[in-house]
Parts: sequence; C-alpha cells; structure tokens
Amino acid sequence: MENWKPNATVAAVVERDGRFLLVEERTVDGLRLNQPAGHLEPGESLLQAVVREALEETACRVEPQALVGIYMTRFERPAKGIDVTFLRFAFACRFVAQEPGRALDGEIVRATWMSAGELRAAGARHRSSLVMRSVDDWLAGRRFPLELIHTDPSCLWEAAQ
Repeated sequence: MENWKPNATVAAVVERDGRFLLVEERTVDGLRLNQPAGHLEPGESLLQAVVREALEETACRVEPQALVGIYMTRFERPAKGIDVTFLRFAFACRFVAQEPGRALDGEIVRATWMSAGELRAAGARHRSSLVMRSVDDWLAGRRFPLELIHTDPSCLWEAAQ
C-alpha cells in the first residue's frame, strides 16, 4: 500500500435536554443518520473543523468542550474498489445558537434531535457504527481535555498569512 493514510474526520456530539443533534443525510446506501461530521480541510484545526461542520450541516453554532474519543474505522466496497480508513475525532460540543434560514450542505436532508433510545432503535439507519459508539461514550462520561490536541500554527492557513 503505497502512500496509505487514513482520512481525518470530526464529529460533534451535541446533547441538549436529553436529546442529541443528528443529521439525516443522503448516501449511496439511502438516508442515513449521523452526527454533524465531516473531513478536516486544509488550513484548519480539528476544533475549527467540528465547528464548521456542525454549522454547515445543521445551521447550529456549537462550542467544543471536550474530546469524547478518537476512533478508527474502515469502509470497504471491494466491487467498486473502495477501501477507506477513517480516523474520527468526536467532540462533546455545547449548543450555542441556531441560524434559522441558513442553507444546509447539499446531501443533508434535515437536522433533528433524538434521544439515545430513539437513536439506538434506528441503528439500521446509522451512517456507521461510530454514531452510537460516540453517543455511548458520551453517556459513559468520557471526556478528555481539549488541551490534549495541539495544532502547530504552521497548519493554520489564517495564521500563516
């Protein structure tokens, strides 16, 4: 495997009044449930990425409070030559505000709030096994300080300019 590297992604675990913020998104496998999540983009930190993804996918402003966990998973579709490893950083985020009328990313059908029980009952519709795992880890009280993550300023394009 020449030049193999995992894809870095972020996910926002946002709880409010016993319900978790989720997105219903169009995928090649149909409509799926996921946390607001996506890929780390060039020139941004993991914290900037999770704030951006939550806003783009749910029109909600969030503030990262802690790291819930770092997860590694693999997505394979051998018939189509797809074999991707994801390194996912899930953050416990505080809901700050909603931006009514803001357009959501194209593949997002809607943002919704679900209890852990509702989410567990919809397991067949999860985008990946990490959706419930992140919530279960959050429910178990797993929180790691954000200071665990250091981003060198050379990685941040806004700081480099």
